[in-house]
Amino acid sequence: MPAWLVIAAWMVLVILVVTPSRREFRWFLQLRRPRWLTFERWIPAIWVVIYFCCYGSALKAWSASSSGTLLAAYLVLLVLVQSYTWVICRTRRLRNGTLVGLAGWLWGMLLAGALLPVSRPAALLLVPFLLWSPVGTFVTFRMERLND
Repeated sequence: MPAWLVIAAWMVLVILVVTPSRREFRWFLQLRRPRWLTFERWIPAIWVVIYFCCYGSALKAWSASSSGTLLAAYLVLLVLVQSYTWVICRTRRLRNGTLVGLAGWLWGMLLAGALLPVSRPAALLLVPFLLWSPVGTFVTFRMERLND
């Protein structure tokens, strides 16, 4: 099976498995948000771009190295990123989402650092995630205070 299909299949599988139910997500949508969070309607589109960048990054890393270890690191990153909302909704604790968000960003930093000597373009394609992830984590942190 070609790498592009394997990577896409794993991404779809993780997204399908680690997505909260509609009922769980409804609870999340009812939480109070900071007043300055005026860009919330754009967040799904931002994540679509980030997922495409991560997909491209994984493809470039694979073509540069054929390393199963690197692909496993992408899988861990994907699970961390996708489990952010799932963990919040399952546990009903925003603090858990903040911690998962922080863990995902730290893992992304480590992965980008590991990619630099292998494929600079693969590392650069992680930059949108590395820039956005702290924003999402900060929003969750602020929401935590509003919903105590």
